Formats: sequence, C-alpha cells, structure tokens
Amino acid sequence: MTIFTIHARRVADGVETTFGYDNQTSMFLRADGTPVILSRPMQFGEAEVVSVNQPGRKGDIKTLKISLGLSCNYECGYCSQRFVPHAEQTNPGDVGPFVAQLTANLPSAPGRIEFWGGEPFVYWKTLKPLAEALRALYPAAHFNIITNGSLLDFDKNAWLEQMGFSVGLSHDGPGYHARGADPLDDPEKLAAIMDLWARMKPLGRMSVNAMMHRDNQSRAAVQAWLQARFGADVPIGEGAYIDPYDEGGMAAVLRDPAEHMLYRARAFSELRQGRVANFSIARQKIQGFIDSIRNQRPASSVGQKCGMDKADNLAVDLAGNVITCQNVSAAAVAPNGQAHKIGHLTDLPSVKLKTATHWSQRRDCAACPVLQLCQGSCMFLEGPLWEAGCNSAYSDNVPFFAAAIEYLTGFTPYYIEGDFRDDRKDLFGRVRGVPTAKQKRVIEIHAVPA
Repeated sequence: MTIFTIHARRVADGVETTFGYDNQTSMFLRADGTPVILSRPMQFGEAEVVSVNQPGRKGDIKTLKISLGLSCNYECGYCSQRFVPHAEQTNPGDVGPFVAQLTANLPSAPGRIEFWGGEPFVYWKTLKPLAEALRALYPAAHFNIITNGSLLDFDKNAWLEQMGFSVGLSHDGPGYHARGADPLDDPEKLAAIMDLWARMKPLGRMSVNAMMHRDNQSRAAVQAWLQARFGADVPIGEGAYIDPYDEGGMAAVLRDPAEHMLYRARAFSELRQGRVANFSIARQKIQGFIDSIRNQRPASSVGQKCGMDKADNLAVDLAGNVITCQNVSAAAVAPNGQAHKIGHLTDLPSVKLKTATHWSQRRDCAACPVLQLCQGSCMFLEGPLWEAGCNSAYSDNVPFFAAAIEYLTGFTPYYIEGDFRDDRKDLFGRVRGVPTAKQKRVIEIHAVPA
C-alpha cells in the first residue's frame, strides 16, 4: 500500500513513469510494485508525542543549550527573538550558582554544550568565566557558539581556539542587508573575523551560517558570495528557510503560489547543477531521505526538526530556568498560552514541556509527502505563524525530496497524487490537475531551468 503516487519524467528523453511512496512506512516503489532500492530495515524507537495534554519531560541530558540572554547589538528583520520579552539580566555573579546547580542535578556529563544569545559576545564578561568553569567540569564536551562576528577581537579568537569551541558565523551573503550593517565591510571587524577563520577553519571548527528568506532566495548566490570572501571550500551551515516567529518573520516569507513555485524550481535547479554543494543542509536532507527509505524509518519515530522535544536536549538560562528552547525566555508565553518557562534545573523530574505540539497533532503533517524531511516545522508556533512556517517548510523541502528521487531513479518528480492539499500537488508549477495521458506527452516540465 502507498499513500502517494508520484508522477515523474526523465528529463533527457521525456519518458514518463510513476512511483508509489508511503511517508508513514518509508516504502518507495516502482510502478510495478517493486522496491526502488534494496532496504535494510532498522529498529527505531518511538518519538515522544508532545502536546499541552501530553507534556514532554527532561532527563539524561546529552545536549545542553545555555541562554546568556536575548540582548544583541544588531536588529535582524526576521530575528526569532526580536519581540520576545527579556527575562532578568544575567551577570558574572550568576556563574558560580549556575555551575553548582549543574553539578548537583545532571547525573552525567553532556556531550555538547551550546552558548546562545542574542549575540553571545554581548555577554562576554559572563561568557568567559562560564565557559572556563564548564570546560573544567566537562573536559570532553563539544562547545559550540554562534555569533554575528561584530564583537570579535584577536584575544577572544585565541580564547575560542584554546577552549575548543566550534564557531558558526551568522551571515546571509548577498541577503545580509536584512540583518543590518555587514561586519565584513568594517576593516577592523573584517580583520578579526578573518583571523578567527584562519585559526578555526583548518581545524574543521568554523562554518558560515546562512538563512534563506524572501530577500535571499538563491542558495547558489549565497554560496558564490561567501566563496568569494572565505574561499571555494567554505562550509555553509544552517541554510533552511526561516520560520516566521513574528511580523518581521511574516514579512520575510514567500507570499503567493507563484513565489513558492519559483523558489522550488530555482532551489531544485541549483541542486542539480551542483551549485550548492557547500551547504551542509543539501547533503543532510538528501541523504537523510534516502536513508529513511533504505532503513524503512516509520513516521512514528520522527520527532520535531529542532530536537527540543527530546528528553535529552535541555535549554536553560543562568538562573536555572528550563525553557522551551534557546530562542525564548523564562518571561515569555508560547502562542498556545503556556509559559516558556517549563521548570527548573534543580527539579528536572518535574519539568513539563507544554509549549510544543508534535507534528502528529497538526493538521496536514501526517498526510504530507515531505514529512520525513520537514519533521513538522517549528514545534511551538500556532495559527497564522505556523501556517506560514508550514508553507515555507514545504517549499523548502520539495527540492531536496525531488533531488533524492531523481538521484535514486533518474526521473524528476513533478506531480504528486494523494489525499493532501491540492495546492501542493503540482511541485514546480507546470501541471494543473492530475496529468492526463495527453498532458504526459506534451508537458514541458523544466523544473530545472538550463
């Protein structure tokens, strides 16, 4: 049994075929019912279905995300934190009690510790003693930080290298104007950023992290722009279309079906032409979807894309408040009316994640062909914000979905039949309605512009 019938065409000679796909079992079949690839079924655990009525828990922490605060020296137009109420400001005096709480309440060392802002280097006087204390406490932990780079200097760079940090430099390439003044245009800031690049890039500990939005729709343009400044092999992290958290985010999403179709077609074309190979998201999405088919990953094992619904991922502030994720504060309320403060570090067994909604509780997700790639968009958005985020996530994942299928079969998907939204069935804007035999003979797909 399959849920979707995928109409596809081989670009070289126009031959048409169909495939069957079930997003719940990850079965992917040829028209004659035989599997497209030999499967190697794996055992998968069940994802926890989190909702306000079935709260998520925390324990056995493997990834620790520490929010230093939401202050930033920039004002990005689509920033997820721009209108989030700030909790009480933290300071260096909070470091000792916070570390003591970690020692008393985490039974084992987290494997990964992330330091978050706002802009984390706004909190330099707190960040430095905190990271040094945690490095002494957890010498094997992987440290990660994301920065806009504008507050770096040579002393901070040496410290980051010595402390074993991996660094993500937030930069959207030609779309940077949405963030504010470009630090790469300032000679002093540029010198500091390139010094850190020279230190960390050879160690495999630095990437440039770009986001896609309405004013930054071409990954190929982003890659070319960053290559011109950081070298041909610049690793590009993040790379997904933004989630709209507020009116600024809503202004940055695609606005109508024509824009969605153009975005999908461009993104797919750039994938096929090999012009976005530096984006880690391209490899991860395509390989991840192929692996879901090969390993027959059931949808019941798929959690939320950010992973913050997992019990072993914990976000906290320096007051010890457990929060939904690093992009909110203990003073904020989620769109579903629940507080983003979901407990306290000193009482992890009592933490209740009520701000999230698992994809299985959302309209449209279970019947979506790109479910295995999308994993439900942002877990705490609701209403028009979630709808806009869902639309963006669909259009962002369709090109990876199509590229994976073309890689496996040599055929380019262009239309999907199934019991899901009609406005999403035509992938690249070339078909209206289920294609007839006549249409199949005459359609020019060109989902991949030359």
